[in-house]
Amino acid sequence: MITRSVPLLQGKRILIVENGFFVSSDVSTVLTRVGAVILGPAPSVVSGIEVAKRSSPDGAIVDIRIDGELVYPMVEFLSERRIPFVFAVADLGIPVDRAYGGYVLSNNLEDLQEIAKALFGGNA
Repeated sequence: MITRSVPLLQGKRILIVENGFFVSSDVSTVLTRVGAVILGPAPSVVSGIEVAKRSSPDGAIVDIRIDGELVYPMVEFLSERRIPFVFAVADLGIPVDRAYGGYVLSNNLEDLQEIAKALFGGNA
């Protein structure tokens, strides 16, 4: 379990958009321990957009596929509002449209330093 400090995540409101498979409660716990404020998880694109509208996230971790559908409408919403995001994928074979930017991550979220740098730049 990661408990070290990740300064770029401290106090950041992180929206998690996933349907219960990819980002476990353990990952949310770890993100909270390093100082992030977790919004969600939102189990669908519609609920993710609703949470984002209500909560003004600083960044988002978005599962690339929810219930078999790609989540590009969610990332379009985030991009229009200049909310940084990273893709989380369980299957690295899923094609990710480069027009949407972000970072493709494996299903191993233990490297919070990389997530922080991808979302907020600088040195984590």
